[in-house]
Amino acid sequence: MALTATMMHWRVELADVDRGVYTPIDLRLARHPSESMRYLITRTLAYCLCFTEGIGFSKGGISSTDEPPICVRDPTGLLLEWIDVGVPSAERLHRATRAAPRVSLFSHAPLAQLQREAASQRIHKVESITVWRIEASFLDAVEARVGRNTKIELMRNDGLLYVTIEGVTIEGALTRGSLVASGDELTRR
Repeated sequence: MALTATMMHWRVELADVDRGVYTPIDLRLARHPSESMRYLITRTLAYCLCFTEGIGFSKGGISSTDEPPICVRDPTGLLLEWIDVGVPSAERLHRATRAAPRVSLFSHAPLAQLQREAASQRIHKVESITVWRIEASFLDAVEARVGRNTKIELMRNDGLLYVTIEGVTIEGALTRGSLVASGDELTRR
């Protein structure tokens, strides 16, 4: 018997001070049986922190290898941004940069790990990929508070994330990085 997706209903009140985006977002998420809660939370944060007209989750779900988990399309359907989550392969990132003019990656993995994977083979325009790192401890703290039906207040301000669930606020850093290692990072490996 095949396992089915777990449906989640998260109502997010977004206050993205860094981008000037303030809006409620009503999300009905299908959590695939193989999807960890940490991945689902990262995917949700990525969606909210990139929220703009034309954003959407992949129709194929997280198991689709040909589509990003999240993308932004213009009204004609043209892919504007590929938003990936986790630790995608260098091959996948190469395909992403060929398919979309902007590529963003949201991950809790150490930057050095992401850079090693990216260096394992050629990636078209690797330097243009924006990497957003979210602390694993922050994701774990959010995981401990969310349920299938949750109201979330999400604020980004000066590179910090604040998530409030049931009156409890969790704070974590959101740091921007690059898949291209600098000379200092290469000598430390």
